[in-house]
Amino acid sequence: MTPLLKMHGLGNDFVVFDARNHAVSLVCEQARVIADRRLGIGCDQVIVIEKAANSADAFMRIYNANGGEVESCGNAARCVARLLMDEGGTREVRIDTEGGPLACTDADGLVTVDMGVPRFDWRQIPLADEVDTTEFKLEIGGRAFDAAAVNVGNPHCVLFVRESADELVHSAGPHIEQDPMFPERTNVEFVQIVRRDELRMRVWERGSGVTLACGTGACAAMAAAQRRGLCSTKAEVVLDGGPLLVEWQGGVAHIFMTGPTALVYRGEIDLARLA
Repeated sequence: MTPLLKMHGLGNDFVVFDARNHAVSLVCEQARVIADRRLGIGCDQVIVIEKAANSADAFMRIYNANGGEVESCGNAARCVARLLMDEGGTREVRIDTEGGPLACTDADGLVTVDMGVPRFDWRQIPLADEVDTTEFKLEIGGRAFDAAAVNVGNPHCVLFVRESADELVHSAGPHIEQDPMFPERTNVEFVQIVRRDELRMRVWERGSGVTLACGTGACAAMAAAQRRGLCSTKAEVVLDGGPLLVEWQGGVAHIFMTGPTALVYRGEIDLARLA
């Protein structure tokens, strides 16, 4: 039997395996079954903590609910960072991911993650065609959306909307995720500007669908809004699961995201039965 943890950050939930001392080898189908909320444990992402190949405290491997491996996850980084900080009695750790290194610090019980420098070059996101990623039109199902694009460890398409996104996130989200404009598919954020220091966001996550929160998505939404002059250098991004504080000074400055973590339970699973 393989030990596991069930954790979440604002309702964005994870099944976490620690493979630093005992190897945990997952294949796509196993991750998909674990994430299934009826046939498995149920989660948005499956996380495997591995030994880092360099001076980082650990490497974090991330599988979406469809079993596909992805580059980065801000909410999972906070959860893993909390585990590592509590384990080592420290206030800061560094976690490597396929999307780049993430420096994490304790913030009076919350966790702050340095998500790196947001990337806006269309080739870095990546996009299929060259556009001004600060503002472009994206046509889906005969409707034109006011869009921006940014990479915060993984690709994001940020849509600025005036009305509630409750229906849009389900109807437009999956189509935008797989639109040819995004060769590696994309996360999709539906954002309303409430005030210069508050954004309301709904999210459709690549490979997972609607989730209660998305850390990289909150950073993408804030960065895209700030590039348009719609918000200040510090803003609260309110998601279905609760608020995240995001700070970015613009340009080549790093973007920081702060929020809570929760350990739900400890358990174990027979991975061989999922093979």
